[in-house]
Amino acid sequence: MKRIAVYCGSSFGASEDYRVGAIELGKELAKRNMTLVYGGSSNGLMGAVADTVLHEGGQVIGVIPKVLGDREISHTGLTQLFTVNTMHERKAKMAELADGFVVLPGGTGTLEEFFEIFTWGQIGLHQKPCGLLNIQHYYDPLISLFDHMFDQKFLQEKFRSMLLTEEKPAALIDRFYHYTAPTIKSYD
Repeated sequence: MKRIAVYCGSSFGASEDYRVGAIELGKELAKRNMTLVYGGSSNGLMGAVADTVLHEGGQVIGVIPKVLGDREISHTGLTQLFTVNTMHERKAKMAELADGFVVLPGGTGTLEEFFEIFTWGQIGLHQKPCGLLNIQHYYDPLISLFDHMFDQKFLQEKFRSMLLTEEKPAALIDRFYHYTAPTIKSYD
């Protein structure tokens, strides 16, 4: 596992713990010689994780659509920055480059990116691990929703177990190494 895509907010959120968690993740990626693949912004948690990886001597690849390049302020110090035309191209490029996906706290855009990549795993478009870094229990409501979808038979057990969750970056990345993708979704 060489490259990890990180989805997260372009703001810091309400708790300093989110920024601290992004920094911890950046340090862990650099320590393991993993390249960060992310949305290319210098703002918020996106900027914090990228700056940390770079400060620790690691490699960072950003992917930013033109429409957000000025608003989110493209990070100018990255190892490599791809500028793409659309959000769809951004997500596809990040998925192509990454060996796994970590989701830090974020808003609707972060969730949209997560759900797309998670769904791609269900239907067999990739066999890569997806994990929520559940800093300060930020994702507890989402985890409960996944449990509810399973209980109500809208989510098969093999896909419920695809969702890896941990509170610490090292523990989450360790789980990535032992991840086995489920068989693709069937409609029996």
